[in-house]
Amino acid sequence: MILVAGSANLDFVVRAHHIPSPGETVLGRDFKTFPGGKGANQAVASARAGAAPTHMLVGLGQDAFAAPLEESLQGASVQLHTVRTPDHPTGTAFICVSDDAENAITVAPGANAQLRPEHLPSLSGFTHLLLQLETPMETVTAYAKAARAQGVSVVLNAAPAQNLPPELLAHTDVLVVNEGELATVSGHDGSIAQCLERIQVPTVVVTLGHHGSCARQHGVFTLQGAYPITPVDTTGAGDTFCGSLVAALSQGKTLPDALQYASAASALACTRWGAQSSIPEAAEVSSFVARHPQTSPEAQEALRAFCGLN
Repeated sequence: MILVAGSANLDFVVRAHHIPSPGETVLGRDFKTFPGGKGANQAVASARAGAAPTHMLVGLGQDAFAAPLEESLQGASVQLHTVRTPDHPTGTAFICVSDDAENAITVAPGANAQLRPEHLPSLSGFTHLLLQLETPMETVTAYAKAARAQGVSVVLNAAPAQNLPPELLAHTDVLVVNEGELATVSGHDGSIAQCLERIQVPTVVVTLGHHGSCARQHGVFTLQGAYPITPVDTTGAGDTFCGSLVAALSQGKTLPDALQYASAASALACTRWGAQSSIPEAAEVSSFVARHPQTSPEAQEALRAFCGLN
């Protein structure tokens, strides 16, 4: 079983020609609300991958914003362990999506910030614990330590980007970051490969947008090229990658196979609106992979060069 401990937010999404600069007002077009939050998105991705039962530890307020989040998670067959905080509102996120599918996000954590170490449920029967950084750092660290002590694999998505305490890294088995987060965590401005080598975690995976992804596991590098798509909305793509990766690893897939599945799932998510609403089912991902050939030798070599592995 997989336990995701993290955030749930109701996303308020506006589509606009471009993301406003500081002091600029932009007239948007479409407005929609979607269930979101890094933890909840990753839990839905894990559940839809169908590899193992997925549970989620989540903090929610006693308000109307909580209902659509619970409905979405339960609709994806995620079993909830809910910490209700009547004095704090459900988390929200305000998202502007530009016509070129980029986004800018501001999060009001609300109830997410109230998760405490004592809220962690029994880890009996769980194989993987998936964490992010939209809940308090001391809570995330406590959860990682508890999981490691009980033989549960700890997967940390170090987002949003921030410096990580050595104690948290010491209790992490798999670290997943994007390019900006990699620079923050490694404290280095060298190549992708050099940054990966500086982080003292057994397995480190970095997502690289349209370039693909790169992983270092016990000194061995693995590359996964990006699938060619026309993106509509990249919100939740990284979360889809994380949840799908953990689900694949929980099935016993090798790291290269898990990277392929996660990359395909996140590519599909980019072709749809919303965060959780965009996450594909396992059958869709398998069909997508079957229709798309492996990365060409030329593209693979370009990815190697981009990562500084030549």
